[in-house]
Parts: sequence; structure tokens; C-alpha cells
Amino acid sequence: MTPKSNLKTQKLLTKSKTARYEQRGKFISVLTLALIMVIVIGIIGFILVKGSTMFINDSVSLKDFFLGTNWNPGSTTPSGQPAVGALPMIVGSFGVTLLAALLATPFAIGTAIFMTELSSKKEASFLQMVVELLVGIPSVVYGFIGLTIVVPFVRNTLGGSGFGILSGMFVLFVMILPTIVSMTVDALKSVPNHYRQAAFALGATQWQTIWKVVLRSATPGILTAIVFGMARAFGEALAVQMVIGNAALMPHSLISPASTLTSVLTAGMGNTVMGSLQNNALWSLALVLLAMSLIFNLIVHLIGRKGAFKK
Repeated sequence: MTPKSNLKTQKLLTKSKTARYEQRGKFISVLTLALIMVIVIGIIGFILVKGSTMFINDSVSLKDFFLGTNWNPGSTTPSGQPAVGALPMIVGSFGVTLLAALLATPFAIGTAIFMTELSSKKEASFLQMVVELLVGIPSVVYGFIGLTIVVPFVRNTLGGSGFGILSGMFVLFVMILPTIVSMTVDALKSVPNHYRQAAFALGATQWQTIWKVVLRSATPGILTAIVFGMARAFGEALAVQMVIGNAALMPHSLISPASTLTSVLTAGMGNTVMGSLQNNALWSLALVLLAMSLIFNLIVHLIGRKGAFKK
């Protein structure tokens, strides 16, 4: 074999510059993915260990924690067990989340329909700017608005102190509305345009097309938007804490002071000693929040799979 042919063979066997860049890119992608997985697993494992400490070391039963209504970790119940009943906070969290989602969903779907099906490009662009502006407002600002407007309005209209689930619902309604609107708009835009054209060709009106074709085709995406909005509402802390009353009591009405898992966590975590029963009880509340986040993500995954199967 001549030296010239050996040189050609060597060039053919040598990786090109593009191939080296591609290999480096794959390595960096795998490395970052592994890092993210390690961080996520580490967070879940850490909260799982800390959240289960109360049940293992302090001998608190799951029944007393999830069904108990007396929350005062520094004291004991008449039966001698630690007063760590988390049911009032769980009820408060689900109450404000579900009510806010029920109130926000019709407004979000109506706004998304107008932006995608009825408005001009300028109108849609303006509404999109408004939605993005609502997303960018800090939680504390929503809390101050709720404290100065919503709470007095509820107090003057329905009585009571004004603090409670109803006030938290109104604040969360505004906070989760942009999330549901944005994701619903994406879901409606993903409906193929020939679906609309086929409906018009069959003699359907615009509203019939929207109701019978567009909304039904976009149902998985809309449900995903609602679940994501609920997930944000469930995990919101500061704004809700400012208007709900922060009373760890079982709410008897929408206008009675209540509390949520996040409000109790933010108010108490800095006032406890690491390793104490009070601190372990708060970590157990954090574990419940983590479990709910995983459940919300599982629901989104199931909705996505069902929608993909239908298509």
C-alpha cells in the first residue's frame, strides 16, 4: 500500500470536526440530564426522609395526622398523642384550589376562545401582553391587593373578618388565570385547521364549530391546563397566607379564617428547632405537598397519554 493510500485511509478513519462536536454535545446532554435526575431524586429522597421522621421517631400514626383536627405540635391531645392533626390545612388547601380552578376555568376558556377563534391579530396580541403581565406580577403584590381590596369587600358584603377560603379563592383565581389561559390557547391552536374547514363545509356555524369540533379536539390540552393551574394554586404560599387568616382550625364556612399547608409551613418553619417534633411535623406537611405535586404531574401524564391515544 502506497503512502498516499495510507494517508487517505487514515483520514477516513479519523473523526471529522462535526462528528467530534456531535459527540461532545451528546455527552453534555447526557451529563446535564443525569445531573437533573440526581437533583430531583435527591430532593424527593430528602423530603421523604425528613417527612417520615415524625411517624418513625415520634410514633405518630397516619390516622392521627391525616384525620386529626387539632394542630398544635407543642402540646398533646386528651389521649396523650401529639396534636399534629393536619386535616384543617389539607381541607383549606383543597378548598381554595378547587374553588379557584372552578372560577378560573370558564373565564380562561372564554378568553382563549376569543384570542384564537374570534379576535383579530392585534386584539390577540394585546390580550397576550395582558396575560404575560399578570404572570410577571409577584405573589406578594397579589397578596397586598387581596389584603386591601378583597378582604374588606368580603367583610363588608358577607360579614365576618373577611379572612378565609373565599378571599384566598379570589386571589388564586387571578393568579392561576394566566396559566390556564396560555395553555388553553396553545391547545386550541394545536387543533388542525382542516377540522374547522370540514365543519364549515358541512354547514356548521362558527359557534357550532367551536363547541362541537375545536373544544372537543382540544379537551386533553384544556384539562392539562386546568391541572397545571390547580398545581400552582395548591403550592402558592405567600399570597394565600396574607388573606386566608392562618388559623389552623377546621373551616366551617368560606368566610371563616382557615389555613393551608403552605401558609402553615411558611409561618412556622423559621420558628422551630431542627429535629424537634414541631419541625418534624412541618416536614410531614412538606411531604404531603410533594405527594400532591407528584399526583398532579401523574394526572397530566395520564391526560396526555389518553389524548395521544384518541388521536
